Amino acid sequence: MKTILLMLLVAVRSVWGAVGEVRPNVVWIVVEDMSADFSCYRDVGVKTPAVDGLAAEGTKFVRAYVTAPICSICRSALITGRYQTSIGAQHHRSSVPGHRIQLPAGVRLVPELMREAGYHANNLNLEAFLREGKAGQSVKVAKTDYNFEWDEKSAYDEGHWAARAEGKPFFVQVQLNGGKNRGQAPGPAWPGRVRKELGSVTDPASVKLPAWLPDDPVIRADWAQYLDTVRMTDHEVGRVVARLREAGELDRTVIFFMTDHGVSHVRNKQFLYDGGVHVPLVVRGPGVAAGRVRDDVVEHIDLAACTLALAGLAVPGAMHGRNILAEGYEPRRYVFAARDRADETEDLIRSVRDRRWKYIRNGFPNRPYLQPNRYKDEKAIVQAMRRLHAEGKLSAEQSPIMAAERPAEELYDCEADPDELRNLAGEPGSAAVLDGMRRALRDWQERTGDPADVETEEVYRRETSAQHPEGGKNQAGEIFRRNVETMLRWRRERPLVK
Repeated sequence: MKTILLMLLVAVRSVWGAVGEVRPNVVWIVVEDMSADFSCYRDVGVKTPAVDGLAAEGTKFVRAYVTAPICSICRSALITGRYQTSIGAQHHRSSVPGHRIQLPAGVRLVPELMREAGYHANNLNLEAFLREGKAGQSVKVAKTDYNFEWDEKSAYDEGHWAARAEGKPFFVQVQLNGGKNRGQAPGPAWPGRVRKELGSVTDPASVKLPAWLPDDPVIRADWAQYLDTVRMTDHEVGRVVARLREAGELDRTVIFFMTDHGVSHVRNKQFLYDGGVHVPLVVRGPGVAAGRVRDDVVEHIDLAACTLALAGLAVPGAMHGRNILAEGYEPRRYVFAARDRADETEDLIRSVRDRRWKYIRNGFPNRPYLQPNRYKDEKAIVQAMRRLHAEGKLSAEQSPIMAAERPAEELYDCEADPDELRNLAGEPGSAAVLDGMRRALRDWQERTGDPADVETEEVYRRETSAQHPEGGKNQAGEIFRRNVETMLRWRRERPLVK
C-alpha cells in the first residue's frame, strides 16, 4: 500500500513539474478611460497596428463588458474576480479611516494566488515594465485603486519581473494612462507630446463625432485629442510586445489587453450605456486561437478565472468570473453592471445585457443624469454640453442626457440602436423582453447579494472627506463641499426608489 501511495505521489509531482515547466507567463495590459475605439473594432479615423496585431494573432472579443464604469470599482472587481456589489466595493474609493472595508472570507486577490502558485507578480507602469530589471532593485507598485483593505507585500513582489529567478513564470499588470492623458480640457501640452512621439496629431476638423455629441469646437478638439490617446495607447502596447520579444518571453506569454471602462465623456464613464461599459478585450498567446472573433457576451472579471486556470489553479467556487478560454466553455446568457456613488455623487443604476438587449434600472429617476459632480463638471466637454443645452442647440439624440429627470426603466435594442438612443421600455411590443430582463436582473441581485442601497450619512461623509493616494483630491473645495450637502438634501427631497 505504501508503495502504491509513493508511486502516486511521484506521478503527481511529475505531472505538476511538467505543468510548471509549460505554464505561460501572463500579462494584463489595463488602459484607463478608453472605449473600443481601435481599428480592429471599428473605423474611428485612426490606425492602431499594435492592438490590431494582437487581434490577428489571438482572439478578439467584440462583446466584452466591465461590471462597473468607474476605475476603482472596476479594478476591485477585476482583481478578485467578483462582482463589486458582492464584496462591499461598489462605492468609488471607499475604505477609509473609520470605515475600513474587509473582503469576505475566502475572497483573495489574483496576484496573491498566482504568487502562491509559484509566479512572480508585478503591477507596473509602462516605463517600469520596460526597464531592464536588476537583481536586488525594487519596483514601485503602479495604480491599484482597490476599494478594500489589502496587503501590498502579499500581492506583489518587490523585484522586477526581468530579474526574477530563472525558470519562474511571471504575472504582470501593466497600467497605461490611456484616455486620462488628454486631461480635463483641450490644451497644447498633450498635442505637443503626441507630435513629438508619434510625429503628427489628429486634426479636429477631420474627426467624425458620435451621434450623441454636438458639432462644437470644444467637443471636436477634445475628441481629436481623445483619438490621439488611442494612438498613443497603441504605440505603448507595441512597446510592451517588443519588450517581451526582446526578453525572449513573447511566445511564452498570454497577453490580455483591455480597458477599465469607456471614455470619460458626458454619457460614457459613470453610466451603464455601452459607451461606459463596453470595452476592448484581446487575448494573444500560446494555446489561444489566432484570428478568432468571439461575439458571446463576457465580463472583465472573467480575466481572473482565465489567469488562474493558465497557472494550473482551480477557479475558486466563490469567484463569479469564468474561464472563457476553457475547452467546452458554455457562453453566458447575460452580463451585469452596477454604478453606485462616484466621488461625492450618489447614484444607483443597475443593468443587464445579452447579445441584443440592454435593460437599465435607475434608482433615482427623480434626479438628473448629470447630477452635481466636481470631477465631471470641471470637464470642458460637460461645460460645452450645458451651454449648448441652455441655448437650445442640442438635437433629439444629444439632449436626453441633459434631462432633469430620468425614466425608472430603460430598454434598448442594441442591434438596431447601438448608441442606445431610443428607449423601448414603454412600448407594448417590448413588454415580453422587458419582463424577462427585469427578472434576470432581479435574480442576479438576489443570487450575488447586491445591497442596492446608499451609504449611511456617517459613512458617506467619511468616504467623501477622505484623501485617497490614487485620486479623489480637492474634497475641501467649495464646489465639492456644496455638492456633498446637495446630495444629503436630495436624500430627503429626491430619495432612492427601491
